Amino acid sequence: MKIRAARSLGFTLVELLVVLTLLSLMVLAMASALRTVAQSQERVDHKLTNVDDYRLAVGFIRDTLGRISARRQVRSIDEKTSPYLFAGAPDAVTWVGVMPARYGSGGRHFFRLGLENIEGQARLVLRFAPWRPEAAAFPDWAAADSRILADEIKTLSMRYENDREEPPAWGAGWADPAQLPGRIAIDIATVAGDWPTLVIPLYKLPLTDGSNGDFSVGGGRSR
Repeated sequence: MKIRAARSLGFTLVELLVVLTLLSLMVLAMASALRTVAQSQERVDHKLTNVDDYRLAVGFIRDTLGRISARRQVRSIDEKTSPYLFAGAPDAVTWVGVMPARYGSGGRHFFRLGLENIEGQARLVLRFAPWRPEAAAFPDWAAADSRILADEIKTLSMRYENDREEPPAWGAGWADPAQLPGRIAIDIATVAGDWPTLVIPLYKLPLTDGSNGDFSVGGGRSR
């Protein structure tokens, strides 16, 4: 009787296997939960990084493209040649504007915004070079400074508004030599998702006609 009682107080091999199996399942469940939490945190961090990159890129584009020079070139031209240093294509835009001082050297610059293949990846790149009063054409963009605004770009398209028509008309390119567009709409699709359409009104800098050789920087008058 005593031997039977002692045996009843212990665990059978089956009971021990059941306990070990339950412990294994609990450990697996905890590891899976921790892995899910870590992946969720990584996705949140990645999302926040993308949002920050988007805000910085949009702010930079608005600050540079939103203030455009309407200075006419002092040279003989035909009726089909624009007197402005501006070119609007469906996938790139070049212009003369003002670089905000907080982004580096302020003052008037040549700009080009478009896609470039860098290290096998399509990237949204803003190129810029100091403006020269005697310049009659855009500089060599390959030698210009650059700033990558976004990575992993799938598509980029630009539309230009002719605000002299009623209602205003939008086109994929700008070919009117007599004027500058009123607004530019930029659509960007990235691997991480599509950006909201970016519509930028083009503020023409004052005193930029070029008839008196003056130009403005940040709205002020200079020579």
